[in-house]
Amino acid sequence: MDVSSSSGSGSVSAQVEVMKKATEVQEQQVLKVLESANEQSKEVTAQKTGMGKNLNITG
Repeated sequence: MDVSSSSGSGSVSAQVEVMKKATEVQEQQVLKVLESANEQSKEVTAQKTGMGKNLNITG
């Protein structure tokens, strides 16, 4: 009985570690998406105001 319960708890702690790592990876991916969205928002604002990379010099 002891062997099965100790190996069971070991696998539970391993699963917890895997879940923690997966959560960290997901957090990093979410941060990358948010940073990308923020950059796109800045670019759109810059284009609307004419202060971006592509200056609108027409007229």
